[in-house]
Amino acid sequence: MKSFERLVLSYLKNITGPLLDPLQFAYRANRSVDDAVNMGLHFILQHLDKSGTYVRLLFVDFSSAFNTIIPTLLQIELTQLSVPSSICQWITSFLTDRHQLVKLVKFTSYSRTTSTGAPQGCVLSPLLFSLYTNDCTSTDPSVKLLKFTDDTTVIGLIQDGDESAYRQGD
Repeated sequence: MKSFERLVLSYLKNITGPLLDPLQFAYRANRSVDDAVNMGLHFILQHLDKSGTYVRLLFVDFSSAFNTIIPTLLQIELTQLSVPSSICQWITSFLTDRHQLVKLVKFTSYSRTTSTGAPQGCVLSPLLFSLYTNDCTSTDPSVKLLKFTDDTTVIGLIQDGDESAYRQGD
């Protein structure tokens, strides 16, 4: 299954790569956490060169992020990113009605069925979460959202004490 997931992963990256938020740094060629930090520092230092400015930062780490994916909402996101409907349907099917159980030494839990989240250790999970949150961006140039999978840094570039855009969460 992991081999097939790698094929789907490669296909999805080719389709969605140019459409991804440029401030998403995870799981993209020639991008790393260092690039995200450097970009953030660039925004901050460039802004602080002007008088009457300061910066507010908010660091967000989504707990169990991959478990929050709702397949039907992901399908809408994928459709907006021009992913063919057959691939969207396969991904929705892949993430829906999965049977899970826990094994600990010689004990096994009852099987449960889940239709949210992406399987832990799944090759596709990180990219699917990035695509799921792709439209989580700011429309205000004074607020930057730097994303590295489930870690997000909100940078508020404040001018003359006006924090409205940063506080509004646009």
